[in-house]
Amino acid sequence: MSKTECGARPGRDVPGGLSPAEAVKTELAGLVDDLGSFQAEMKAKFQQQEERIMMLDRKSLTRARPVLASAAEEEPPHSKAFAAYVRTGDDDGLRGLALEGKALATSGDGGYLVDPQTSETIQSVLNATASLRRVATVVNVEATSYDVLIDTTEAGAGWATETDPSAETGTPTIERRVIPLHELSALPKASQRLLDDSAFDLESWLAGRIAEKFARAEAAAFIGGDGNDKPTGFLDYTTATNGTETWGELGHVITGADGAFDGTDPADAIVDLVYALGAQYRANGTFVMNSKTVASVRKLKDSDGRFLWSDGLAAGEPARLMGYPVLVAEDMPDISTGSLSIAFGDFRAGYTIAERPDLRILRDPFSAKPHVLFYATKRVGGDVADFNAIKVLKFSAS
Repeated sequence: MSKTECGARPGRDVPGGLSPAEAVKTELAGLVDDLGSFQAEMKAKFQQQEERIMMLDRKSLTRARPVLASAAEEEPPHSKAFAAYVRTGDDDGLRGLALEGKALATSGDGGYLVDPQTSETIQSVLNATASLRRVATVVNVEATSYDVLIDTTEAGAGWATETDPSAETGTPTIERRVIPLHELSALPKASQRLLDDSAFDLESWLAGRIAEKFARAEAAAFIGGDGNDKPTGFLDYTTATNGTETWGELGHVITGADGAFDGTDPADAIVDLVYALGAQYRANGTFVMNSKTVASVRKLKDSDGRFLWSDGLAAGEPARLMGYPVLVAEDMPDISTGSLSIAFGDFRAGYTIAERPDLRILRDPFSAKPHVLFYATKRVGGDVADFNAIKVLKFSAS
């Protein structure tokens, strides 16, 4: 066997006179350098791409993030124009606004429509007050009156035979109830120095003052108004013993004692009042009385010693009397001889409130110097629509 030689093969020269092992080592070192350069280049590109993505995310988050400074918030043009008018009397901004959507516009009577934010505040306070608004029908109209059509009678009917001719039956009668709209006004005032104070929340103050005035005036008129330049309250109509009343009168039930409940069976009057109302109205019935009357009614018990009054089981639920909700309206009369201190009925069917949806304010800086007057007006009306839907309890012996 011949001995194997470890030298290089003939005809194949190694560059630089290096041995094969050294040549491989040199090639591997060059490859490693190339890989390092490629890796560094790719890291640089990835870094640039990451910085670009972070920049785009930062811009997106900046636009979505709420502004920290309140001064940077964009104020609606109608709100800014109304605030300028209230504080300084400058109505140039109001004159330049078009009457569309939530914008303000000049009115024909020298005032301006309240901006939507103020108007909504006033409406929420009105609905929160203890008045018939919570149980009656409320409609918005653009006219000076609102007509309610009531079918006061029933159509006739009769039995027919196979051969006999049918006889003519009775025709129902339609009653038209016209509810005129009256002007409700308020006249709060503020000093010019107070108006110049930018830290003062003028819009909220003005809304609160007007809402308080309007709420009290409306609540009283819907119950006891006489109809002269104000809504007609349901207690303004004459009453008759239940079952004998005619259209235009309210039926009443007596308690059996002058200015008090009957001492023998005091709860009987409440029961009689509930069932004096027709079954078609009773399902939606509501009691209306003031706080003093509530104090007396809460003490009433039936023959088994159970209280007729029960408080609401859930938060915000009204108290109930014989299972029916109770509206505590302070404008109802106190218990006295012959008073109509408790009403029961379906007020959504029995009483209608009509109003125009706009509220106007006129700024007057001259009549009460150095104060500025704000004359606010609103058109509203109310009247009984269905006399059969409301019954009252009369504190009388007969």
